[in-house]
Amino acid sequence: MEKESKISVLGATGLVGGAILRNLIDKGYKDIIATYNKTTPPQLKGVKFVQVNLTRQNDTEEFFNAFKPEYVFLAAARVGGILANNTYKAQFIYENMAIALNVIDAAFRYRAKKLLNLGSSCIYPKFAPQPMKEEHLLTGLLEPTNEPYAIAKISAIKLCRYYNEQYGTNFISSMPTNLYGPGDNFNLETSHVLPALIRKFHLARLLELKDMEGIKKDLQIYPIGFGLDNKIDFNKPDTVLEALSTVGITINDNVKSRTPNLEHRTSNVELKIWGTGEVFREFLYVDDLAQACIYLMENVDAWDLSPSHPYNLEHGTKKREQLNLPDYFVNIGTGEDIKIKELATLIKGIVGFQGNVLYDTSKPDGTPKKLLDVSKIKKLGWQPKIALKEGIKKVYKSYVRGSMFQA
Repeated sequence: MEKESKISVLGATGLVGGAILRNLIDKGYKDIIATYNKTTPPQLKGVKFVQVNLTRQNDTEEFFNAFKPEYVFLAAARVGGILANNTYKAQFIYENMAIALNVIDAAFRYRAKKLLNLGSSCIYPKFAPQPMKEEHLLTGLLEPTNEPYAIAKISAIKLCRYYNEQYGTNFISSMPTNLYGPGDNFNLETSHVLPALIRKFHLARLLELKDMEGIKKDLQIYPIGFGLDNKIDFNKPDTVLEALSTVGITINDNVKSRTPNLEHRTSNVELKIWGTGEVFREFLYVDDLAQACIYLMENVDAWDLSPSHPYNLEHGTKKREQLNLPDYFVNIGTGEDIKIKELATLIKGIVGFQGNVLYDTSKPDGTPKKLLDVSKIKKLGWQPKIALKEGIKKVYKSYVRGSMFQA
């Protein structure tokens, strides 16, 4: 991939697509076409934004015919946390499968030199051995709460594989672990666990400080979900408190402050978190993922991942040691995980919340442990740079500032 190559970032206003776009610009790539669907795109020098609904085959083919991108980052997707996945099952499987079918086929038909498909660690079985290796794909049952999304992502992986095998294309996939970063989704109905915790702790902190103006500003910038946004009347504080209570942030009048000294004060605000908090999750800062994706696009081809690629069968193996990955995908993560309770304690400290944290054990936990084996991506020459605590501080700073494209 050259600096003048025609590059397309599909889903460029999302968390992953936005990070890929930022990092491509930082690296000096000059001819970038970025797609978006509903969100108003930012104004970025050197980037052409095009509104495309990639779930529609005609729209997708018109885009590829008009711009004929050489290198394609497929980051467009419908995404969400455990609640959204379990609530909007049909939308998650349909939209993500439609995007994959349309984009991967169009990339082949309009002769893209290379495509990188973004997947998710939810593709692995619920009780896969830990850490999860690429070869664990389809070795057991999926986690029921995200099965529709996982099936769509597995289908995209298989599409890339079979286009490679039948047509000799250069399509690869990356499977990132749980992601977080600036520009994340903080809607509490549809967000993933880490941004949801950041926002809950922030709102709880504002409530214990009795900063109603701060709460108002937050709710005006970010939707809260659950049909609450249209019910909040900022002239009626009770409606604000009712909305906060719905998302698990409440005032317990039985808890009294011991002293006005913030460091030793007992807050009367309580925050409730879904599940037991006993499950483990791995988290990767999104700019680390973006750099990994660009590294793969620049340095790793499909025939480097599998000796069965038609290129190798016709020309013999290349110099790079084969990784024997028949599905042409590689895990991307940190190789380290954290218990949700420990994550909550970490975020609580960063935000400065003083109150109690409770756990709603009637709510599902999801998969008990999701740790990726990242030995393959490290063997290819890449590893992450940003530690979890540092990354959370960056995201919280960006969140408070209300900026989507600044870290």
